[in-house]
Amino acid sequence: MEISRVTLIGAGAVGCVVAEPLSKYLGKENVEILASGERLSRYKKDGLFLNGNLLDFNYVEPGEAKKSDLLIIATKNLQLETALKMAENAVGKDTVILSLLNGIQSEEEIARKFGEEKTLYGFVLSLNSIHEKNQINCSNPGAVYFGEKDNSKSERVSALSQLFKNSGIKAINPADIHLEQWKKYLINVVFNTLSALTRSPYGGFRLEVLQNLVRKAGSEVVKVAKAENVPLKTEMLEDDIRLMCSHDIKGKTSMLQDMEAGRKSENDFFTGTIIRLAQKHGIEVPTCTILYELVKATEEAREIVN
Repeated sequence: MEISRVTLIGAGAVGCVVAEPLSKYLGKENVEILASGERLSRYKKDGLFLNGNLLDFNYVEPGEAKKSDLLIIATKNLQLETALKMAENAVGKDTVILSLLNGIQSEEEIARKFGEEKTLYGFVLSLNSIHEKNQINCSNPGAVYFGEKDNSKSERVSALSQLFKNSGIKAINPADIHLEQWKKYLINVVFNTLSALTRSPYGGFRLEVLQNLVRKAGSEVVKVAKAENVPLKTEMLEDDIRLMCSHDIKGKTSMLQDMEAGRKSENDFFTGTIIRLAQKHGIEVPTCTILYELVKATEEAREIVN
């Protein structure tokens, strides 16, 4: 299997960082960036810039999309339903679909729409970028993690590994994609939420008070993960704290960027999902519940004021 045509939906902080090297390697004409309406007009008029450089992308209306070997979805969870509709023309019989969304549920929605046989599991870790209007500043492109649902070393996993290698994209096919996804999800639930509420960049996680909150919320996520048969461990929280403290002290989580820009956050997909799973297993998650309600209250109060 060879991947020579790629379609991407979600030209944001993650999507652009991945699409740019793919477009250079495969050729602009073989990497379609799907967009429509005002967004498409804005892209064509104003362009998108990565670290100050104008990105020479092939922007395409969803209705004009060609069948693709690989579809990458890099939107927020809030836009996933729209993205799946946009993708219909790009998905053919043998198209492989890779989600780079935060959280643990996008693959299930993709599988319901296009079939489990087309769906790979994935996410991006340690990408450090700030997206403001049409400007994306990335100090660390991070790494793409991906794999089959059953963790098999399939032909398409090999093909995707080769594509990423040839494009210069750091990519990892771990032994257990679900464990690695939950480890990233732990970061989403705990660090994204706390950073958004405290308006703290990565440097704030060097503070003892924030680290204590991380441990309280994180221990609840670990309990829920174990109930879901995912071998997440409390010690991994300490690894995450060290990871956050190693980032640029002025760098910001995606949720903090959403909060500052007045956009709706992925709160329902982070602490909200933990609460729902905890209820299923009869587990108490008081810290995550409070964090969820605080973000929800912040967003709803903002709507009243504005």
